[in-house]
Amino acid sequence: MSTGSSQQETDYAVVVNQQGQYSIWPINKIVPNGWTKAGKQGSKACCLAFIDEAWTDMRPRSLQARTHSG
Repeated sequence: MSTGSSQQETDYAVVVNQQGQYSIWPINKIVPNGWTKAGKQGSKACCLAFIDEAWTDMRPRSLQARTHSG
């Protein structure tokens, strides 16, 4: 019996947008416009753990700037 692709774990890349919001994206797909790779890739669990540590303020950057400036 052969091992199907459904049993293989997909590797992901951590991506971030201009507002500082993080997500994960399959490494075999082109990163959508407005998102860039954040320099971390691996299993879904590994990428999500990285995001948990890196994304400490869930507010978009534009909202953070308004909150801190006034």
